[in-house]
Amino acid sequence: MSMLFIKTASMSWDQFWHTIFSTRTLAAYRLSFETALWAALINSIFGFLIAWVLVRYQFFGKKLVDAAIDLPFALPTAVIGISLADLYSPHGFLGASLSRFGIPTAYTPTGIVIALIFIGLPFVVRTVEPVLQDLDKEAEEAATCLGATKFQTFWKVIFPGVFPSVVTGFSMAFARGVGEYGSVIFIAGNMPFKTEVASLLIVTKLEQFDYAGATAIALAMLAMSFVLLLSISTFQWYSRKKIGAA
Repeated sequence: MSMLFIKTASMSWDQFWHTIFSTRTLAAYRLSFETALWAALINSIFGFLIAWVLVRYQFFGKKLVDAAIDLPFALPTAVIGISLADLYSPHGFLGASLSRFGIPTAYTPTGIVIALIFIGLPFVVRTVEPVLQDLDKEAEEAATCLGATKFQTFWKVIFPGVFPSVVTGFSMAFARGVGEYGSVIFIAGNMPFKTEVASLLIVTKLEQFDYAGATAIALAMLAMSFVLLLSISTFQWYSRKKIGAA
């Protein structure tokens, strides 16, 4: 990481500011963070639901579903990207069906979100799952005996205990999504100002032998990611402190 600073230091201030704040670079920042945010939010909701089902219910094929959750960890990201691009292309199995309803997916920001959802879901599920397993069921039974409805038991007893882990899973999925490259480039279309993410722009500059420009953008991404993750971690710490005090 120190090499980012060392290599970027070879640029003048004017060159540095022009590189990290050019119109093309700003568009890439915005797309990277927006798609990663949407994917992390969706994963937080459905990752929690999947973890809940895996912990609380027994059903046929449960082990198969549980194993499939870790599939994005096992597959090379390029394989994921090629598979999703084929599925969601205008002539693909899923893309053709969605196109009939006027919903383009591949080569749009929507396709990027789909790829980030796929690679980020395991982070939420595997973070929330052990917390759900360790929850004290006696507290739920006590709430039920005191007349609480199922929704009240969930909202007042279960959710506060699992919320910090949901935030952790969100932050991990978000961080992974911001810097994702392999699974995105095939389904994104990589059009500047439209579907070009920051990680692709960095690789483009490397291919043009503009190493200082690549490290400058990487340094800017690092700084923005650090600020966001620090904010999330601070919020998570405050939530745990509040729960502990309660």
